[in-house]
Amino acid sequence: MLAERSFDGPQARCKVRGGESMKQVRVHGPDDVRIDEVEPPHPGPRDAVVRVAACGICGSDLSYIRRGGLAGPSRTPMPLGHELAGVVEWVGREVAGTAVGDRVVVHPGNDEIGRIGNGASEGGLTPSLLVREAARGGRLLRVPESLALDVAALAEPLAVGMQAAARADVSRGDKVAVFGCGPIGLFALAALLERGIDQVVAIDPSARRRELARELGAQAALDPDAVDVWAELSRIHGTAPFLLGPTPATNAFIEASGAAKVIPDVVARCRAGARLSVVALHDRPIPTNYTFVMMKQLSIHGSMEYPARFEDAIELLARRDLSGVVTHRVPLERFDAALALLRGSKECGKVLVTMAAGR
Repeated sequence: MLAERSFDGPQARCKVRGGESMKQVRVHGPDDVRIDEVEPPHPGPRDAVVRVAACGICGSDLSYIRRGGLAGPSRTPMPLGHELAGVVEWVGREVAGTAVGDRVVVHPGNDEIGRIGNGASEGGLTPSLLVREAARGGRLLRVPESLALDVAALAEPLAVGMQAAARADVSRGDKVAVFGCGPIGLFALAALLERGIDQVVAIDPSARRRELARELGAQAALDPDAVDVWAELSRIHGTAPFLLGPTPATNAFIEASGAAKVIPDVVARCRAGARLSVVALHDRPIPTNYTFVMMKQLSIHGSMEYPARFEDAIELLARRDLSGVVTHRVPLERFDAALALLRGSKECGKVLVTMAAGR
């Protein structure tokens, strides 16, 4: 039986629904992730509580599980989940501009305002999420009524893809190659197309992910296990002169694959003046030929997190239907199945975990 816990707030004793406990996905150690029973939120006057509708599983979540935490095991279990949307069910009296019933994307935060699901004490893979310091603003971002909440949960990975595209420093007429067509690579592709960059080649060994890239509007989608990617880029984008011989005329590259060979290949085979945006996680050092970096005046940019205006991602989701990137929706109770899917196969797009409490 569900109990109700009430708190004083601007909505005159709003109710937070909860029982003796609720479910929360937490990492306990290396490759030890569990669905735990935890206490429901205990918010304060500067906090808010969101009834989660859906939360994505990110590649970084898989890294946290493998390591046993943000950078390794910690004294307390680490909650997971930072890609989420839901409905506000309680607001503290010091929180302005947000009301109970608002449909929102939760900004997962940063080092200044605190984080959600990235080493913090809260994570979005739970039915009811405590959002600390909502009174600071910018944590709860409204979702248009026309946008389904499970699609709105794509805002965080889309923002990561948008930042990767921005860091590639592209302009109309540029030719781009995106290595890796997981969700971040696909969203970087979508962001490039939104900028009017229509000559974008996607590269991924997964047939399903190449299909998703073509559906989004990729100029071509290449299987690196079946074709010579660099010969194909020269055929599709043309060639540019270089001291040691012609190179593909591709202007910019986005590395979203995590494959160790991609960065050395780009450095060795890109055109002079090219740009490389690295958004994939690379846990180990990668040898780089800095003679080529110098000779080609190659620009290499790391890409981390989001554009300055996170709302840009929500607005893009409202303008353009990107729901096709979601290939699997799995209830929280079957989180293990979602995790097995991501670990065992790359023949999928975005995997969302849905909460009964958020429907």
